[in-house]
Amino acid sequence: MKPEAARGETRSTCCYCGTGCGLIIEHAAGRITGVRGDPDHPANFGRLCTKGATLHLTSGTAGRALYPELRTSRDAPRVRTDWDTALDTAAGRFADIIREHGPDAVAFYISGQLLTEDYYVFNKLARALVGTNNIDSNSRLCMSSAVAGYKNTLGADGVPASYEDLALADHLLIAGSNTAWAHPVVFRRIEDARRANPDLTVTVVDPRRTETAEFADLHLQIAPGTDLLLYNAMLHVLVWEDLLDRDFIREHTDGFDALRAELVEYSPGNVAAACGVDAADIIEAARRFGRAGAALSMWCQGLNQSHHGVANNAALIHLHLATGHIGRPGAGPFSLTGQPNAMGGREVGALASILPAHRDPRSAEDRAEMARLWGVESIPEAPGLAAVGLFDAILEGKVKAVYIACTNPAQSLPDLTRVRDALEKAEFVVLQEAYADTETAEFADLLLPASGWGEKSGTVTNSERRVTRVRPAIAPPGEARPDWAITADFARRLATRLGKPESSFDFADEAAVFAEHVSLTRGRDCDMSGLSHAVLEAQGPLQWPFPAGAVTGTPRLFTDGVFPTADGRARFAKVGFPTRHAPLPEPVTARRPFILTTGRLRDQWHGMSRSGKVAQLWGHTPRAEIAVNPVDLVRRGLDAGQLVRVIGERGEIVLPLATDEGVAPGQAWIPMHWGAATLAHAGANVLTSKAVDPVSQQPALKQAAVSILPARLDWRAGWAAVARDAEQAAQWMAALRGQLAQFGYAALSLTGRDQPVVVLRAANGWPLPQHLLEPIDAVFGCADSDPVLRLSDARRGIDKRARVDGQRLLALRLAGEVAAFDWLVDAIADGTDVGPLRPWLFAPVSAPPQGLAPAGGRTVCNCFGVTEGAIRESVAAGADLETLQSKLNCGTSCGSCLPELRRIVRTAAPAPA
Repeated sequence: MKPEAARGETRSTCCYCGTGCGLIIEHAAGRITGVRGDPDHPANFGRLCTKGATLHLTSGTAGRALYPELRTSRDAPRVRTDWDTALDTAAGRFADIIREHGPDAVAFYISGQLLTEDYYVFNKLARALVGTNNIDSNSRLCMSSAVAGYKNTLGADGVPASYEDLALADHLLIAGSNTAWAHPVVFRRIEDARRANPDLTVTVVDPRRTETAEFADLHLQIAPGTDLLLYNAMLHVLVWEDLLDRDFIREHTDGFDALRAELVEYSPGNVAAACGVDAADIIEAARRFGRAGAALSMWCQGLNQSHHGVANNAALIHLHLATGHIGRPGAGPFSLTGQPNAMGGREVGALASILPAHRDPRSAEDRAEMARLWGVESIPEAPGLAAVGLFDAILEGKVKAVYIACTNPAQSLPDLTRVRDALEKAEFVVLQEAYADTETAEFADLLLPASGWGEKSGTVTNSERRVTRVRPAIAPPGEARPDWAITADFARRLATRLGKPESSFDFADEAAVFAEHVSLTRGRDCDMSGLSHAVLEAQGPLQWPFPAGAVTGTPRLFTDGVFPTADGRARFAKVGFPTRHAPLPEPVTARRPFILTTGRLRDQWHGMSRSGKVAQLWGHTPRAEIAVNPVDLVRRGLDAGQLVRVIGERGEIVLPLATDEGVAPGQAWIPMHWGAATLAHAGANVLTSKAVDPVSQQPALKQAAVSILPARLDWRAGWAAVARDAEQAAQWMAALRGQLAQFGYAALSLTGRDQPVVVLRAANGWPLPQHLLEPIDAVFGCADSDPVLRLSDARRGIDKRARVDGQRLLALRLAGEVAAFDWLVDAIADGTDVGPLRPWLFAPVSAPPQGLAPAGGRTVCNCFGVTEGAIRESVAAGADLETLQSKLNCGTSCGSCLPELRRIVRTAAPAPA
């Protein structure tokens, strides 16, 4: 499908989380100029979060891969080449390895951000052409435990509920998800539901007191890793107090009696201490669920990213099966997907553990059927390698070549040092990517430029099984091509070299790919045989099942109580382990006294290859920090703001220390988004454990034991400069990236709104060689040869520089003493008149002189650029939420900041006289 007219509007979808928001792309003269929510899309009805609302700001060429690049040896830089040379080289290298070492010596690692059509071609390439099950997706890191949990209990990977059930429930259980940040538009619907139904009760289970937890009537702040104990204890209460739907259990399930016998030891009193919550709260949570007319549960990574994530999922689903809260309006277990098309990847079978249309690669019958449908002799029987095991196999030399698409394993996988070593050792690494500046790109022998958001055509499936058309508004930049087309071209060339027919990859267009995909679902639980691009164009987004002849989608599954199992019954699976402790992958010790958890921020996405290009999305959380409870500062003799070494079994990183009362004592929290592109180290996943769930192979990314010690880095420096635009900012950040690792601590970031401001903070021990500063000064325009104001005190190791143009401060470098750095950066970003500031540019003051700079701090409302300082000033003067909205406009657009606005009003409002 070609982009629409040169000027106009194109309906498409957001490329961030699995909510699947529809949006309207505004474009002119080959450029995307704006974006707004699609009021007709049933996932969001016109709403967008801060990330979605700024997508047009990511549509330039900043950081993009524009041309194929190839290197002839690992020590040589990549150089531009043409598509024929690039794909012939890749096909030749893969064919040679397959002939010499067999098909399992190569692997494919792909992404939940691909379109369904892209996913499908990759899966067919791996299994039908190469003959390996070594194809896995980064969805392994987020949703594979939910896939297995659904299959083990309900018979297949089908989310039973829909977003519309939020308005029909009278009890909502949110587990391991900060929905207010990770799925803001879903959270808006939760807020709507509570306003419409004041009797709606909300229970949140989360080790942190997040914005979502603050919204709840009951927050169970459990210890990490104790989810299974909690849900078994809740089921114990349901049995003890006879809050069961015995008719549903008898007529529609199997295995309840065996599980009930196992529950004897899971009383609230037995597990409360291990869970870290009161037994009375466990009982209350169970009663709310059991007594509800319609109970809906929602969960995400907190439940899944565990070494017993499948058991966690099953235990939560058991609550629904025991009470009959499934298959009817307002009820059901609803797993929220983290990526825009994680569900589509599950449908096409693009995980090592599944085949298309929810078939099982362990089933000889399913393999034979797929071989017949694909017209090949057989589908490989040997199990494929899941993500963590795949990169272990690369490091061990068992997998020689890997083809990576639309994902960044050098930032996102656990035990990153090992992953990066594996990529270094691989004989041949192909990276098919829209962005050339990801951490994985530095390991690629071949870089293939792919189309990105706003340039692609195909489909995605959101968390509620709703399939939506993705349409291009503009042509891709440079020589970038659609992922499915690149992959099919590679497959044809590889087929020729392997002596196999090319014709099965001769797709006319993406619609033909989709047609072949849905044909494989006919008669399956996820039957989409009635869907096509033409049907979606005519009817809009539709939910599967949608078999041939259907006229409407299916809002909820299992309404007849029949499940896709051999006997039509759902299963209660045995999920227990000893009750008085919930073993972690690595328990805390005196040497490693903190349990580290990781998670998402409101305004950033994954490794920030896209969202990190938008300066205003940095405003809410300007830098990576490690947060602990204030109690732990006192216990450990630490101070907020100081640099600390975070040390685990696999490595260490240095970050500033922050306090957060929402983090329980003995725990620590780091956002997942930052990596080697912006830090002196590879980020939080240097520390995370590669322990995996034995069934789903999903890693336990939220449970690692660490110590936190002061970092003795007394020398500090900070640089900041206004960039012309996002492209120049990206160029500067790319130039600075190679300088970060030489410091004990370094962090690159952006700030500003109308123009991006690039910021670098660094710290090191003494002495610091001057030559380390010179290349950085050159990027920021603060070199000796630049026209700068300067203050130098060699005796104290202080060197400060500022570049001024007219009335604006354009660039700044403070070295040796940085007290004024943060507020001066705010002045640069705000374009503050530099005249009154001149006497203070090099003064060692940590706050701006009264009236010389605006109230700064974090940006709470990104839509209107409203800072926390401005909000607190208004609240101190007596403003309530309604006054804030009318006076500052905050919270009146996308609404992502509303949870935080309510908290600030509640905690900062002056006490009544």
